[in-house]
Amino acid sequence: MYQDKYQHHDYYGVDELLTEEHKLIRDTVRSFVKKEVSPIIETHAQEASFPKQLLKGLAEVGAFGPYIPAEYGGQGLDQISYGIIMQELERGDSGIRSTASVQSSLVMYPIFSFGSEEQKKKYLPKLATGDFMGAFGLTEPNHGSDPGSMTTHFKDAGDHVVLNGSKMWISNAPFCDIAVVWAKNEAGKIQGLIVERGMEGFSTPETHGKWSLRASATGELVFDNVKVPKSNILPGVEGLKGPLSCLNSARYGIAWGALGAALDCYDTALRYSQERKQFGKPIGAFQLQQKKLAEMITEITKGQLLVWRLGVLKNENRATPAQISMAKRNNVMVALETAREARQILGGMGITGEYSIMRHMMNLESVVTYEGTHDIHLLITGLDVTGFNAFV
Repeated sequence: MYQDKYQHHDYYGVDELLTEEHKLIRDTVRSFVKKEVSPIIETHAQEASFPKQLLKGLAEVGAFGPYIPAEYGGQGLDQISYGIIMQELERGDSGIRSTASVQSSLVMYPIFSFGSEEQKKKYLPKLATGDFMGAFGLTEPNHGSDPGSMTTHFKDAGDHVVLNGSKMWISNAPFCDIAVVWAKNEAGKIQGLIVERGMEGFSTPETHGKWSLRASATGELVFDNVKVPKSNILPGVEGLKGPLSCLNSARYGIAWGALGAALDCYDTALRYSQERKQFGKPIGAFQLQQKKLAEMITEITKGQLLVWRLGVLKNENRATPAQISMAKRNNVMVALETAREARQILGGMGITGEYSIMRHMMNLESVVTYEGTHDIHLLITGLDVTGFNAFV
């Protein structure tokens, strides 16, 4: 049986900035990951299968919509709590965190923020318990970084609308019960619709052949004259503000989550460097290995301080989209570089499934792309500091 030996690393005492509730939440999720995720995740990654048996446990530890008010089935936690949960889940696997991110930030968040009271009461409690699983439909085959050019659209047909188009690279799509889909109305304005499994013409073919996020279920959302009741249209938003606000929430969670992957890689490499001997001494005693480890923990520590401060700002409703963008870009890149350096410390063993590093590295190649690529986030920061829009 695989034994998860992970120990948390907190070089600057960031724990002192957390509340006792934050630490309790972290301990609860960490225990779940060690007991339920770590022993099985490598097998699922090798088999390219999603561990659906984890869904109820994820709901029980509060991973689905933790910041949603209790009256709608959530726990009413703060944004730092949400970040901590995402960090602990991604320490186990990016795919598991992705499932929780989609459910929380891309499905529950827009229904809570832009949905009618009837929609909130109908969907949110079941999403919080995992009885309903959701997907988020924004990216299209020909429109990724430029969502405003989407072609998925719907037309008025009396008491319902008729939806046509497709979305791709959709986490949770193969098993989702509902999907929050962004499409253009007849006036060309973007609106959100809640599409339910079972609606005629709605299908979710699975994406196969991935080398990344192999333990995550990815697919398409295909709409062939799907009749969607008008009561399923989100009434509270129109335009790109809707999907982009969802992405802000998801990017915030990713900024925390990526550090979880980085911490796991660092912890593995540090332990290996202390145990593995070459030329008569532990490899951690050699200068080049110490250089790698010192740089890893330095960048991880910077990232920890970055997301803690961002969490404070988000709790105060002062975090800007550009600040969230910077944290996502920085921390995912830190995680990727940590994984690559950690893999080198382990030598040949670093590519085997006996250790988590190569799985993290492959997963992070998706994380650095989704929710805005590294380059797109650079331009967001560039626009924010110069005032010049390099996108057009």
